[in-house]
Amino acid sequence: MPKHFQFEALVRSVLPELHSYALWLSRDPHLAEDLVQESLLRAWRSLHTLREAGAAKSWLMMIIRREHARYYERQRPVPMDIQAVDFPEALLTHRDEDPEIAELRRAIFELAQDYREPLVLQVLLGYSTKEIAEIMDVSQGAVLTRLFRARKQLQKKLATEDEIAQK
Repeated sequence: MPKHFQFEALVRSVLPELHSYALWLSRDPHLAEDLVQESLLRAWRSLHTLREAGAAKSWLMMIIRREHARYYERQRPVPMDIQAVDFPEALLTHRDEDPEIAELRRAIFELAQDYREPLVLQVLLGYSTKEIAEIMDVSQGAVLTRLFRARKQLQKKLATEDEIAQK
């Protein structure tokens, strides 16, 4: 099969997930689009390194994650007042969203990045712990630990907020 047909077949089914992951990482729709485009270019150039077509999804996600890191290595962010920034979770919420879902989403965004990322990959994007480990370039045990801690922190945060709301 010609290379461009092989590449299109690999990418077509996972493209929406690539966009979602890039948006979640960058929290900027324009940057997310750029990340996906750059990642697809890198993937095209290194298609010969992909050993199994079944691993294409996690391979592409790992490329997006690394491209996101490269973006920030090249950028020198301008310092800004955090109080003046409109928080990005508004990008992922809906006006008619259930208040409980909105509360859970807000609590997830308050988690540390190391705990938030594997939780989002597993719960929202449906990745296995093995795939998450490959994407994040950590051991599967580290992923399991981070998921456990993320869930514990969420439980504690949501229980505390429920207690406050009941008072």
